[in-house]
Amino acid sequence: MRTLKKPYREGLCGEVLRAAGSQHQLASLMSQPSWTHPYEANFNLGTMIWSSPVQQSSIVRLATLPQLHLAFTADLEGTVKVWNCQDEDALATLTMPRACFSLESCLTNDGPFLMVGNSEGDIYTLTVPELRGISKVSAFKYSVDLLHCSPDKKWIFASGTHQNILPVVFLTESLLKPSEGKSPLSLSIPFPSCCRACWAPRRTGRITVMYRRGSFKKTGFTTFELMAERTGDRTDIQVCGLKDPQLACTCMFCMKTAHQIATFLLPLHMESPIWMGVGDGNMIVFESGPSLFLFTISGHLLQRFEDHQRTIGNLWVDSVHVLTTSMDDSLHLYMWEEEGRYPYLRSCCHLEHLGSDPAPSCYVSKAICDDMSIVCVVSRIRESSILVMYSLHM
Repeated sequence: MRTLKKPYREGLCGEVLRAAGSQHQLASLMSQPSWTHPYEANFNLGTMIWSSPVQQSSIVRLATLPQLHLAFTADLEGTVKVWNCQDEDALATLTMPRACFSLESCLTNDGPFLMVGNSEGDIYTLTVPELRGISKVSAFKYSVDLLHCSPDKKWIFASGTHQNILPVVFLTESLLKPSEGKSPLSLSIPFPSCCRACWAPRRTGRITVMYRRGSFKKTGFTTFELMAERTGDRTDIQVCGLKDPQLACTCMFCMKTAHQIATFLLPLHMESPIWMGVGDGNMIVFESGPSLFLFTISGHLLQRFEDHQRTIGNLWVDSVHVLTTSMDDSLHLYMWEEEGRYPYLRSCCHLEHLGSDPAPSCYVSKAICDDMSIVCVVSRIRESSILVMYSLHM
């Protein structure tokens, strides 16, 4: 196994490739000619700087740590790999005992780590890049579909999409430094039917949950906050934000009555979204069909974008960017306006398939962005996958 160098420079690319007169610097990363030619010819936007081998088992989960130039993948067979985006071989490989349903990476004061949620409701915390086990928590009876680390790295939100699962928020420190014979410090949120969740990038402890309920499966959003106070070796957690005041949040560490921050339901005529993200803590972005919508956390429509011809298949959001991929084989990059100023979200660039084939044999299934690069998973229909990277100079 290689020893990982620690150049704490932002971006998965070691450097930005510059071309005269070009505002956006893009490098396509492919492996073999059968994969390279379609996308190099269709995008024709840069020079190959790194190549990953074709993954014969489709990649289903993707995470990155731009500060360390690392990318993490999990495939259908439960194999987790760490890539340094420089060498052909993965830095480390670990085959999990069950299928991986969620993947989350995080860089804390104690170092980097990776969390994997599986089909049996277990959450594994692993070292990076070695992928050695730190802790294992049996969180649910069903699959762990959602894992999200808070921006301040203090909390881990975990949940499944099964209607009987209540989301759980873990104190990150208790997962990184497990105590023998003690369960990690956590709080169960009495809010079932959660299908997505996202932390507010600049609001410590604020999280928005997307849910579906009722016979018509109405989609709604609710926003709440977490606060913790440490007294000696005791930590008290308070949750604020549930609509029903009778749903007091209870855990073994404290008991508090919750109060609502914001909540709203989408109109019945709107196609239910699959993905969502949060801007400054007061704005929610989500897709519906081929459109991208921006709402306030109270339900006021701010913007609607129509940059895709077909259904948006994936949405990724951080404090600076919003990235969408569509079944029309295109990607669109947006950026948040500073300090939440109007027009709140602006369109930056669009990348699309330019070939004559109306039904290309491969598609972009997942994408993650940072200040210097876009990393994508390009998959063949029901077959293998490969990583694709675009190096951005904004």
